[in-house]
Amino acid sequence: MSRSLKVVHVGCGGISKAWFEAAAKRPDVVIAGIVDLDLEAARKRQAEFKLDQAQTGTDLKAMIKAVKPDLVFDCTVPGAHKNVTLAALKAGCHVLGEKPLADSLASARAMCRAAQKSGKIYAVMQNRRFTPQIRAFRKLIADGELGDLTTLYSDFFIGAHFGGFRDRMEHVLLLDMAIHTFDAARFLTGAEPMAVYCKEWNPKGSWYDHDASAITIFEMSNGIIYSYRGSWCAEGLRTTWESSWRAIGTKGSATWDGGKGIQAQAVTGNEGFAYPLKEVAAPPFEAMASEGHAGFIHDGLDCLQQGRIPQTICTDNIKSLAMVFAAIQSAQTGKRVLIKTGLEK
Repeated sequence: MSRSLKVVHVGCGGISKAWFEAAAKRPDVVIAGIVDLDLEAARKRQAEFKLDQAQTGTDLKAMIKAVKPDLVFDCTVPGAHKNVTLAALKAGCHVLGEKPLADSLASARAMCRAAQKSGKIYAVMQNRRFTPQIRAFRKLIADGELGDLTTLYSDFFIGAHFGGFRDRMEHVLLLDMAIHTFDAARFLTGAEPMAVYCKEWNPKGSWYDHDASAITIFEMSNGIIYSYRGSWCAEGLRTTWESSWRAIGTKGSATWDGGKGIQAQAVTGNEGFAYPLKEVAAPPFEAMASEGHAGFIHDGLDCLQQGRIPQTICTDNIKSLAMVFAAIQSAQTGKRVLIKTGLEK
């Protein structure tokens, strides 16, 4: 039987509910401490999930010292991730945290190096990897019937009226949302980002103060080109939050609408102007015990219990974050930018 993992949860905003719900389903997880700068927010989660045994407080370091946890759940704002993670790692705790890894690449590097030095696990939430649909599309691409993958496209178009801080935020689409799509591209291709060119703009009629639309061209390893088109101020004909995708191989193509719609065709001959095609069946959706946020959290906990490395370990996830900051740099300079994490040897 797996030993119990003692957890301190820090950050009790809206996203934290998914973490508390996932933990509540694990008999091997004990929430021993709940921390938030607003003590009432911590007490509210304590009462909501009937965690009478958990201590509440506003100081993470003091809480770690008091309860001596194995693991910290970091659900704080991006600007706080570095301090939370470094404090947890220094105290000998593993960390499972919300995306993005950090609010800057420099902070991300410091966090990754601290995790490597500590020998502890620090993994980052990428909930879109944990759905049957993306895994079926990934398997279709990898199975070989479409030939070798050469090109991947994704479209993300949603008119998102958030109100609040996002309406004032610089690089709102790239910095706050594109990390999901860029990471999904890495997951689907199995390739690493090498360089990017990006054009960012704010179209007429936008309700955002700064650029809310972008187009990027990423050069990936294995000669693959990945192109992203996106906007958070595109009214009508919305894509899903998972984007819509087209993968092109040397022998065929496949599309995925971000939901349950996957289609593929492959060539069956080599004569004529347009070669004859056949339909290629998508792999079946394999049932998952947990999906999305819960899928990541349960996988991370299982990895800790079983001594495995999570697929979104910080030293890998920093590559997705580097795509974001390189795209922003390209948009600002108008130049092609090489993508480096700073952890390369």
